[in-house]
Amino acid sequence: MRLTSDLWVKALVRQVFSKGEFAVVERHGSPEAGAIFVRILGRDGQQALLAPAPQAIFDTAKPVDRTFETRLENCPGSEIDTILARERDFDPDFWVVEIETENPQDYLTLMPA
Repeated sequence: MRLTSDLWVKALVRQVFSKGEFAVVERHGSPEAGAIFVRILGRDGQQALLAPAPQAIFDTAKPVDRTFETRLENCPGSEIDTILARERDFDPDFWVVEIETENPQDYLTLMPA
């Protein structure tokens, strides 16, 4: 059984804070099944955007709760804002979680590059 988006986001934020790093929900989406995007803030001022990985690429025999792909990296926040504005036009029920970390893989399952 897959966790609701709301519960998954709350768990992520709690996990990030428990390791002494910062997280905040930038945008609340549909509590049940909203897509989740993660904005990564680097200590160097650059940002990255992680987006839900396409589910079609996964073997359905092995359940994966949530996997992310890198949509943008090492860019200013304005570029991420542009992508998220387009996403809002397409799907207004998505979430955005912002975390400040150098190691997002500590909290998230990432697709290999």
